[in-house]
Amino acid sequence: MTDSGAVLPWLVIRQDDNGNCYRVGRYATEAEAQKIADSLDGRGHKQLYWVERIGRTAR
Repeated sequence: MTDSGAVLPWLVIRQDDNGNCYRVGRYATEAEAQKIADSLDGRGHKQLYWVERIGRTAR
């Protein structure tokens, strides 16, 4: 939970060219997180974006 009481279990993760991973943001739904990841991925940069649920390792 965040300070506002909202549950945001979905993360967008970015991996840069050197293999470093960063959290981009937290979201309430998988669909919302995927929309952001797709938007960022569509910008043409070489970074890799994906969605993970907190508490689960997707990669």
